[in-house]
Amino acid sequence: MAYERFTCDNAAVLLIDHQVGTMSWVHSIAFEEMKRNALMLAKTARILKMPVVLTSSMEEYAQGPLLSELETILPAEFAARIKRAGVVNAMEDEHFAAAVKATGRKKIIVAGVTNDVCTVFPALSLLSDGYEVQVIADAGGSPAKIADDMALRRMERAGVTLSSTNQVIAELAGSWGTPEGMEIAQNVLMPALQG
Repeated sequence: MAYERFTCDNAAVLLIDHQVGTMSWVHSIAFEEMKRNALMLAKTARILKMPVVLTSSMEEYAQGPLLSELETILPAEFAARIKRAGVVNAMEDEHFAAAVKATGRKKIIVAGVTNDVCTVFPALSLLSDGYEVQVIADAGGSPAKIADDMALRRMERAGVTLSSTNQVIAELAGSWGTPEGMEIAQNVLMPALQG
């Protein structure tokens, strides 16, 4: 099958449950690294004017609110976030599924916390619904490394493309020589790589 690059014109970004409580349960990757990567995705999507869907689960409980930085980076998307009432598979929430469909994109970039619960099930559902799915493994994590490994293996076996934050940002940018590419390189990648 011929490969078609994910671009700002054909892909959408889903950020699932990057909530302060849920993120604190992750031990397969350092909290700050996971947070930085999720925010890099959000910033890149903003610069490239890509559709982004944010969702959270039970913010008023132990899961807590979404990262406050997401509101700063993507204020409209943050305000429109889908607040799920505990539905594990975000794609089984009718409002979230409708928001994904409304992007009009068939290539979907997914990052979620945790990979072994919040990411795996929507990724599998998206595949079965005919989407091409790229999961950004290092913009999420799981309570244990084995749990993360099992989730990633399950998704990859089903047909998900596994990727990393830097890899997908480079793919989306396409060229560092464009105004958007230069902005991503200077304001998203370089501060993260130097930090």
